[in-house]
Amino acid sequence: MIKKLLPVAAVVGLALLLPNVAFAEGGAMGGGAGWGHFSAALVLAIGAAAGATAQGRTAVAACDGMARNPGAAGQIRGIAFLGLVLIESLVIYTLVIAFLLQGK
Repeated sequence: MIKKLLPVAAVVGLALLLPNVAFAEGGAMGGGAGWGHFSAALVLAIGAAAGATAQGRTAVAACDGMARNPGAAGQIRGIAFLGLVLIESLVIYTLVIAFLLQGK
């Protein structure tokens, strides 16, 4: 899986970084959004995507466990909700980090 994603990540990274290097010369006023905005958006996008993936996998595993053992459905549901809450809290921490990177 990682071997398949590594070339894609490299191409995306180059596509995001090369235009910034080409137009690196800034005016006297500074202008542009700056790296803080870019890094905040990137952190938030990665955090949201990872959180959504983890929540989807958690829901699938919980449904699979409840289908295999209906007697333990209540306990599985409680643990799954706890896991979903912890995953969502990580996404909220990512939002806080994005605000800190942006400087607001």
